[in-house]
Amino acid sequence: MVFVGLANAVNLLANFLTILVLISVILSWFMSPYHPLRAAIDRIVDPMLNPIRRVVPTAGMFDFSPLILIILIEFLARVLTSILLSL
Repeated sequence: MVFVGLANAVNLLANFLTILVLISVILSWFMSPYHPLRAAIDRIVDPMLNPIRRVVPTAGMFDFSPLILIILIEFLARVLTSILLSL
C-alpha cells in the first residue's frame, strides 16, 4: 500500500516537472530572460537542461534539449513506478 502511494508521488512529480519544462519553453518565446517569473522557472529547469545541452548540440536555431529532458523524465517515472508497484 505504501509503494502505491510512492508510485503516485513519482508520477505526480514527473507530471509537474514536464509541465515546468513546457512552461519554460513557451515563456522563452515571449518573455525577457530577466522577467521574475521566467527567471524563477529557469532556476528550476536549467540545472536539468544544462547537462543535456553539453552533450546534444543545437540544430540551427532549434534546441532539442527540453524534448530530450521530457522523454527522460517520463522514462524514469515509468521505470520507478514499475519497480515500486512490483514490490
